[in-house]
Amino acid sequence: MSPASVEAATEMGAAEGPHLHSGLGRVERLLARFHQVRNFTNALCTGLEPEDCVVQSMPDVSPTKWHLAHTTWFFETFILKKFVPGYRPEIPEYAYLFNSYYNAAGDMHRRDLRGLISRPTITEAQRYRASIDSHIENLLSDADGKLLDDIEPILVLGRHHEQQHQELLITDIKHVFAQNPLYPVFRAGKARPPDTAKGSRDGAAIRTYDFVDFEEATVAIGHDGRGFAYDNEGPRHQALIPAFSLASRPVTNGDYIAFIEDNGYRRPEFWLSLGWMTVNEQRWQAPLYWTKHDGAWWHFTLSGFRPVGESEPVTHVSYFEADAYANWAGARVPTEFEWERAALDCPIDGNFVEDELFHPAPTAVASAVSADKTAQDKDLHQMFGDVWEWTRSAYSPYPGYRAAPGALGEYNGKFMCNQYVLRGGSCATSRSHIRRTYRNFFQPEKRWQFTGIRLARDPA
Repeated sequence: MSPASVEAATEMGAAEGPHLHSGLGRVERLLARFHQVRNFTNALCTGLEPEDCVVQSMPDVSPTKWHLAHTTWFFETFILKKFVPGYRPEIPEYAYLFNSYYNAAGDMHRRDLRGLISRPTITEAQRYRASIDSHIENLLSDADGKLLDDIEPILVLGRHHEQQHQELLITDIKHVFAQNPLYPVFRAGKARPPDTAKGSRDGAAIRTYDFVDFEEATVAIGHDGRGFAYDNEGPRHQALIPAFSLASRPVTNGDYIAFIEDNGYRRPEFWLSLGWMTVNEQRWQAPLYWTKHDGAWWHFTLSGFRPVGESEPVTHVSYFEADAYANWAGARVPTEFEWERAALDCPIDGNFVEDELFHPAPTAVASAVSADKTAQDKDLHQMFGDVWEWTRSAYSPYPGYRAAPGALGEYNGKFMCNQYVLRGGSCATSRSHIRRTYRNFFQPEKRWQFTGIRLARDPA
């Protein structure tokens, strides 16, 4: 996260179809979508001060300024340097400062030292963005059909790469702000008021999750090759999925508080050995950003410090916590193949970054009082958006994967070590970026992304 041809680019992610901005010509359509994504990144920075944009609160977090410049470096490196004859970067040193893990593109500055770079300033980084955007517009405006065929797959990949960094920008600035005892507010305008509903422990408002049953089946897993996809989403292959059941909704804060109050963090029988070691070393007692205040749980959100809403999906939990909660609940975490099979008939709808809530929203089935407590909910809710859902699947290439010659491979072979697969997107993910086959991934001890839990279980 450079192809020599459209065919090679198809392996890493094909160009999007003509349905986007279908009333426009090809160049106008490409530029409209390019500027839409780039402008949304800029809009996310509205309200941030220069001081906010340079902080690196831990090695996993990148400063906002770095995200702005790195996504720009991508377009300069893989499009302008390749397709503009005689192109010379205005500031060649940016190639070193703003590369990340593209080893073939040259040396790079250490990730954990990004917060020490005071120059370029945020103003200079924004000027860099505007300059590269102008060069891209000029290149596309003068390109013939053959050149557009070569550029478009990389431009599409670059847009999706930037949408990933939009999500990282949001989660990173949340971690930065959470270190500040003033509890700065990132965006308050569309934030919903704190939830005051009682939890499922008294049965008053949060209905317990039901399980939806799936019979054993052989299912086609992976991207079908139509439209954009990353290289880790293919090749499409057949997978035998034994019978299983999937919870109708994600685990809520109210559900998780019951686990906490049953001494879940102090009972080693629920935890993987490495998870138990991590709990004790890090002194975890609750999800990231949670704290007890006057006997009640509060947490830091991008709309400020507020009481934990018990009907909202729990978030900022590690795989270790997801697995421990599932063991406590007498269930397990699903595999990514079970998740994908269950999601095949689910609409890609939910609480995404375009809604600008920047926080998981309660699900209707969790917060509504059911007149018939015995009726089973046969629908799946919130499969997309709100929280990335942990799976128990180790992140590895699909059977038969082969890198296309010359392709700019984003994921396969780069990060496939000690990672677990996440599915479904979050409140910081773009709606136009997510797919049923999208495979995110995370180390099992990490918590600063919007990660949550959905339970699965085997047949009785």
